[in-house]
Order: sequence, then C-alpha cells, then structure tokens
Amino acid sequence: MPSDSEAARDYADLIRSDFELYIRDIQSYFRCLEEERARAFEEAREVSQDYGRFLELVDE
Repeated sequence: MPSDSEAARDYADLIRSDFELYIRDIQSYFRCLEEERARAFEEAREVSQDYGRFLELVDE
C-alpha cells in the first residue's frame, strides 16, 4: 500500500495532467475563435469592397 506522501504525489500528478488537458482545450478553443474572427473580418472587408463598387456603378 502506498504511503500518504506517495498517494498525495500520485493525486497531484493526476490533477496536473487533467489541468494541462483543460488548458490545451481552452487554448484550442481560443485559436478557433481567433480564426473565425479573422474570417469574419475578411468577409466584412469583401462585402464593403463590393458595396463600394456597387455605389460607383450607380454613381452614388
């Protein structure tokens, strides 16, 4: 049977491992958000350019 200090160390390792996985998941989530935000800005820029061309065509 493991000693109390070994059991505590094993438990701490388990918590650390879970925490590291949690942090990686959060980092991945934020990377996805950043990619989506960049894509949304690019689409908005394209729409703005298209609208500018439309205004030029209708002489506004």
